[in-house]
Amino acid sequence: MAVLGVGALRYAGNRGWIDSAWRQLPAVALALTAFAAAQALGGSGFIASFVGGLVAGGMARHRVVKHELLCAAEGAGDVLALSTWVLFGAVVIAQVPQRLTWAVIVYAVLSLTVIRMLPVWLALTGTGLKTDGKLFIGWFGPRGLASVVFAVIVLAADLPGRQALTTTVAATIILSILAHGLTANALTAAFARRATAADPGQAGKAPSAGLEMAPERSVARRQGPNAVSADQAGDR
Repeated sequence: MAVLGVGALRYAGNRGWIDSAWRQLPAVALALTAFAAAQALGGSGFIASFVGGLVAGGMARHRVVKHELLCAAEGAGDVLALSTWVLFGAVVIAQVPQRLTWAVIVYAVLSLTVIRMLPVWLALTGTGLKTDGKLFIGWFGPRGLASVVFAVIVLAADLPGRQALTTTVAATIILSILAHGLTANALTAAFARRATAADPGQAGKAPSAGLEMAPERSVARRQGPNAVSADQAGDR
């Protein structure tokens, strides 16, 4: 479906049948169509939309075309994400205090620390990032609506223990909002100061610029006539 949609869009664009303003709509339409078709056939609409997005992004290789394709989709995604959080807070959060247990609280804490940060640390092994950079990424990311989506799938499937699962998810999300919200400004400022102290040339740049390569790798990449700059090396 994504192949047909992007192919038709490219065909129409090459012949001047569609301008840049109308190219912003197909991405949203493709996502909704893929979701609806997969659900009607007994599959997962979330997986279908995700795979369709990968295919569409791969076919729209030109940066300008991809930007036009995703311009409206980004705004629509933000609106839907905010709506999801509002509905989640209104429907689920109010039920959490009644089912909250110490086991749920302990797991929520572990989920935001060891269970979350250790895989990120292992995944970044060999990248040359320093310890503070790995901890920073592990604490603040990855984040998203995946937990809410999976909780909705569990509730819809009417599985055994669904109340315990959704309570755990809700408690983890609440703790994440509090912990990451309260520490975001302080830790980002501290990380920026450390990055600036280690490399004064980074002053005034985004805090993410402090996720520099380890010294030995950074120096090696700057050597030679075809040397790669630190910013280019980090742009992956």
